[in-house]
Amino acid sequence: MKLFCVLLASLTLVARAEMSTREIVERAQLAMKVQGLQGVNTMIIYDEKGRERVRKIAQMAKLYDNGKTEKRLIRFLEPADIKGTALLTFDYEEQEDDLWLYMPALRKTRRIVRSEKARNFMGSEFTYADMTPPSLNDFTFHKLDDQEVNGVSCYQIEWKPADDARAEENGFNRRITFIAKDDFVVRKSIYYDLDGDLHKELTIAGVIELDSVHKRYRALEMEMVNHQNGRRSIIKSDKLEFTPHINDEYFTTRYLERE
Repeated sequence: MKLFCVLLASLTLVARAEMSTREIVERAQLAMKVQGLQGVNTMIIYDEKGRERVRKIAQMAKLYDNGKTEKRLIRFLEPADIKGTALLTFDYEEQEDDLWLYMPALRKTRRIVRSEKARNFMGSEFTYADMTPPSLNDFTFHKLDDQEVNGVSCYQIEWKPADDARAEENGFNRRITFIAKDDFVVRKSIYYDLDGDLHKELTIAGVIELDSVHKRYRALEMEMVNHQNGRRSIIKSDKLEFTPHINDEYFTTRYLERE
């Protein structure tokens, strides 16, 4: 039995060693695909002087089309001046994503077009593009030397947009992503702007296994630091539940406009 376990572990290591760079990135996206979830987050936005703004956000997500489409809704609960603002996203595996933003002050829903995806989301250092996983066909990948991030052994993957249009859309011309070897969850990403200069850095903390059957994960904290303007934004999970049978009504533009 002991010999069998050793052989199995060796075969697993060999299989991972033979994975292509593209397969590693695909596994990273798959690791975050939870059949259904809902929760409450706190977003803290710090300006260059360290002054903070705090926002509460409800989130919901569900998979469709055998996991090829993920629908997400986030709605601001606090403070009062942005309460009810909501973003609905349809993340497709093989086509352009759909994003709709509802602004209660205008009582209007508008679609976020491709040229707007690199803009900052609600005053934070996260962009609209950060709200949905990118289409892998829009990038080329190159595997760099493995590195550790906070004691976790990671694959180091370089992303480059396939063309100038994709670079403009995502707001970077190069990204380095550190993907954990044990669970394939991203632990850090470094972004370089369109001129090739260091721009932002994303760090992930508190990774939990939300669906133990399918090995699906979520991070309890994400921090995006902008090295060019000195600002940073943190999203912390206050409550997170695995809810595979979450109501489909949540992921409609009609529900988006419900305050």
